Amino acid sequence: MKKILRSLLIRLGLADLSAERDPIDVFVLDDDERRHRWFEKRFKGDNLEIVSTVVDAKRVLAEQKFDAIFLDHDLLPHHYESNDHDDFGRTGYAVAEWLAENVEFNRSASFIVHTRNADGGLHMVEKLRESGRQAEYVPFPMLHLKIKTYWKK
Repeated sequence: MKKILRSLLIRLGLADLSAERDPIDVFVLDDDERRHRWFEKRFKGDNLEIVSTVVDAKRVLAEQKFDAIFLDHDLLPHHYESNDHDDFGRTGYAVAEWLAENVEFNRSASFIVHTRNADGGLHMVEKLRESGRQAEYVPFPMLHLKIKTYWKK
């Protein structure tokens, strides 16, 4: 009887066809604590690792494997207004560059650069792709749609 009812609901388009997925391992590099909470909400039930600095990002990415890696470019307040400084070693670009040089770390992960800084983000994607990684730029305001599409629960 359950099968018949389910079949009927499917034919009528009323059945919930979504499937539960297994938890995934997610890494986030972002210095904004509001965004930390945002990611925690979207990846509830998954294994989520959030860091705020380049040093911490390199350490964690060298030690653990992830399915999805989210990288922000602008990690310090003065980066939000200008690219006219030479401390790119303290931005997400430094992590992208390090990953390009260390291809053995998280080779199969999906990379999403989610910065509002389009120029910096596109440079990061280019650097990651040079090393054969799957990477794309998604402006933060559009990120919820990408997550919903890729990792639907």
